Amino acid sequence: MSRTLVVWCADWPVAAALGEQGLPRHLPAAVFAQNRVQACNQAAREFGIKRGMRRRDAQARCPEVQVLAADDARDARVFEEVLLRLEELRPGVMPLRPGLAALRSPARFYGGEEEAGAAIAECVVGLGIWDVRIGIADELFTAEQAARSAGLQETYAVPADGGSTAFLRALPVHVLEDANAVSLLQRLGLTTLGGLADLPGADVKARFGAQAAWVRQVIHGEGARPVTGRTPPPELATEVAFEPPLDSAEAVCFSARQAAEGFVKGLAARQEVCTEVRIEIVMEDVPDAVRTWAHPRWFSAADLIDRLHWQLAGVRTGSTGPARKGGAVMTVRFVPEVAVSEAVHADGLWGGTDERVNRGIARVQGLLGHEAVVAPVVQGGRSPRDRQAYVPWGDRPSTLRDRTLPWPGSIPPPAPARVLADPWPAEVCDQAGRPVVVLPRGGLSGDPARYRPAAGSGSAEPWQRIASWAGPWPVTEAWWEPSAGRRVARFQLVGVDGRAWLATFDTDHWLTEASYD
Repeated sequence: MSRTLVVWCADWPVAAALGEQGLPRHLPAAVFAQNRVQACNQAAREFGIKRGMRRRDAQARCPEVQVLAADDARDARVFEEVLLRLEELRPGVMPLRPGLAALRSPARFYGGEEEAGAAIAECVVGLGIWDVRIGIADELFTAEQAARSAGLQETYAVPADGGSTAFLRALPVHVLEDANAVSLLQRLGLTTLGGLADLPGADVKARFGAQAAWVRQVIHGEGARPVTGRTPPPELATEVAFEPPLDSAEAVCFSARQAAEGFVKGLAARQEVCTEVRIEIVMEDVPDAVRTWAHPRWFSAADLIDRLHWQLAGVRTGSTGPARKGGAVMTVRFVPEVAVSEAVHADGLWGGTDERVNRGIARVQGLLGHEAVVAPVVQGGRSPRDRQAYVPWGDRPSTLRDRTLPWPGSIPPPAPARVLADPWPAEVCDQAGRPVVVLPRGGLSGDPARYRPAAGSGSAEPWQRIASWAGPWPVTEAWWEPSAGRRVARFQLVGVDGRAWLATFDTDHWLTEASYD
């Protein structure tokens, strides 16, 4: 029976983020999710950073740590290149998660298990991934634990015919993925998987869960998972070569039209559409022009030719970088970055957005640059200004703050209709004409009676009486930074004229932040 080989790229979320941003891999870095360390590399662990640590604690231990955002899509996308290289050496690769993959051991082809592990490690290192470890065993779970026990760029081969049981029994219980089961086992004094294996099977499942019961079966030589290789993804990229190279943008677009139609038809045959495409233009004597375009819906052949024409115009005029004179076009390649089911973007019962609007906006984006045209989106935050975010047109938001979190101190709905770009200085007085202030313990010096939304010089806003008001909603922002920390309290004020405002008392003065319709 063939043995199982597992490839483990340690600290993969960090390695993927550093590689995509072009940062050196030796820098201390950590991936954060909800301001807690999700993963960190060895350089960061040397400073005492570990998983689950708060962001401010990690930066206190190492101020130079690279702060990277968690992105599951990025981790899977970057790991796809590793899978493709592994499939060149041994078909039938089984991806377990980003950074971890299994395949049947090609020991006979390379002359031994150590030699096979060395060849695969060399292949992965060739992609610039230095921390790779190989494990080989009779079945999948044991091979994964062997890979985690191997040294840097080394292979750990568990002996066949009974070696797996002895290897697993010596492992600590924290290799289980169920944190509750690990905690219970440790409190019962069971520190190794050998102690778990000695317990009755029915009691293990009832007390510690299905995952612990399955591991116990593996130790006893049962319940092994087979390696089922994935079906390699089809080659969806389409390219067209020009011989001789073409100088005219119109000639390039006309000649690439058939390739664009074939690109769209190839996706349609799989019942998919492309929402994000990378257009690569290979030119003579100058660097390649590569750009990724996004579409609010999906790309048609005409859309691809439009983007190609705009990209060529931007390259020649320098709007997307330094102007490139000369350089005839040798090859044009369309590469789908994001392909989704066509059912996701099917037209609704009453139609959809006018395609001319989308094409017009994309045209402006092609002329001014990808970041020049943005769309507003709502994210989590306390103030209306904090809840605003802008993303380039066609891009999908990926680093927004979670709107479902509590956000203590935030104002209740409904949200204001207009948020001022620059808050107006305001004034609030009580019935006796004295300025209203918020006391240190959150109380008011008096009930608001009159309000002036804009108190700056030359302002046309007069004083008006307050018909009703709500608040305060106090919050201390950035209290850990003495220079940036401030105490604010927000109020909703409604004047007798029917207009409603969101006013803020900031330390010692009033501001008008937004207005309601």
